[in-house]
Amino acid sequence: MRQGQQRNIAILGSTGSIGTQALDVVRKNPELFGIEILTAQYNDELLVAQAIEFRPNAVVIVDESKYKKVFDALNPLDIKVYTGASALNSVVQMESIDMVLTALVGYAGLIPTIKAIEAGKHIALANKETLVVAGQLITDLCRQYKVDLLPVDSEHSAIFQCLAGEWHNPIEKIILTASGGPFRGKLRSDLMHVGPKEALKHPNWSMGSKITIDSASLMNKGLEVIEAKWLFDVNIDQIEVVVHPQSIIHSLVQFTDGSIKAQMGLPDMKLPIQYALAYPNRIPSDFPRFDFSQYGSLTFEKPDLETFRNLGLAFEAMQKGGNTPCVLNSANEVAVEQFLKEKIGFMEMSEIIEACMAKVPYIAKPVLDDYISSDEEARRIAKELVGIS
Repeated sequence: MRQGQQRNIAILGSTGSIGTQALDVVRKNPELFGIEILTAQYNDELLVAQAIEFRPNAVVIVDESKYKKVFDALNPLDIKVYTGASALNSVVQMESIDMVLTALVGYAGLIPTIKAIEAGKHIALANKETLVVAGQLITDLCRQYKVDLLPVDSEHSAIFQCLAGEWHNPIEKIILTASGGPFRGKLRSDLMHVGPKEALKHPNWSMGSKITIDSASLMNKGLEVIEAKWLFDVNIDQIEVVVHPQSIIHSLVQFTDGSIKAQMGLPDMKLPIQYALAYPNRIPSDFPRFDFSQYGSLTFEKPDLETFRNLGLAFEAMQKGGNTPCVLNSANEVAVEQFLKEKIGFMEMSEIIEACMAKVPYIAKPVLDDYISSDEEARRIAKELVGIS
C-alpha cells in the first residue's frame, strides 16, 4: 500500500466475528481503507447498519427472503443491493476493489475466493477451509494471476510475520500453537456427555460458534495444519502442533540453523486483520499491549491425539492428499452443525469424519468439479450417518 493511497476492500462475511473486527480496523483508519462491498448470509439488520455507516458501493444479502428489507433500507442511499449465493461470485470482480477479505465460514468461501483471484484481487484469507479444500488449486491460481494471499488466522499471520525478511532462508519447522480449548486436559471419558454449552466456552478467544466448536475438538488446529502446508510450501513432517494455554505466542518458525522466531501478543484478532489489510506496512493501533510482568510463565505441552482425534485425522488427510482434506472439511461441517443441534455427541463428530474419509472415493489429482462433487458426497454420507436426509 503506497503512502497516501486508500485501499478499497470487499468484506465477505461482514457481520461475523472477523468481519465486524475488520470494520473496527477500518473505522479507526478511514484515510487508509475504504469499504466497497459488504456481504452477509442472514443478518440483514447488522448489514444495513454497517452499510449506512460505511457507505459501500454494494451489499449482498445471501438469504433471498431478506432482500426486500435490505433493498428498501439502502436504495435511498444509492447503495446497490444484491441477493443469492451467486451474487458473491460477481461482486468480488468489481474493478474498484483492491482487496477481498474472505471471512465466510466453511466451504462457502471457496468459489468467491476463486472468482476474486481470477479477477486479480489480493486476498486477505480468514477462511481457512478454502485452502483445506483446494490448496493446490488456490495456490496455483494465485501464482497465475500474481495475487497476494495474506493470512488472517492469528497462527498463520504469526508465521508470515516471522518469515518477513527470511524468504530466502529454508524453513526447518513450523510450530503452530493451540490454546487447547475448553477441554484441555480432559480424557475421552470426560467428554462423552458434554454438550454445545460447555464446548462454546473458549478460555481465550471470542469467535463464532463453528470455529469455537472446532477449537474445542482441535479440528481447528487440524485445518490450520493443512492451511499452513499450502501457505508456506512445507511438508507434513515440517509442521508441529504444541498446546500453549496462554495464547500469547501465536506461532513459531524454526530455521535450518536451529534459530526459532516467535510472534507474540495478547489474543486479539484485530492485530492480524490489520496486518493483512495494511500489508506490507505496519500502522499504529491502540490495541492492548502485552505486559511481561503480568505473566509469571508461558507453558507448552503436546496435544492429546487420542482424546482429540480430529487433529490426527487432519494430519492423515494431509498425508493422503488429493480430495481427502476436502472430505474431512465437509464431513466436519455437517458434524459440527449436528452437534450444535444436539443431534450427536461431542465424540461422535470424529467417528463421522473418519467414516466419510473411508467411504468417499479417493481422487489423487482433483480439479474444481472434483472438489464440488467430493463435498456433496461427503455431506450426503455424513447426513446418512447422523440419520438425516
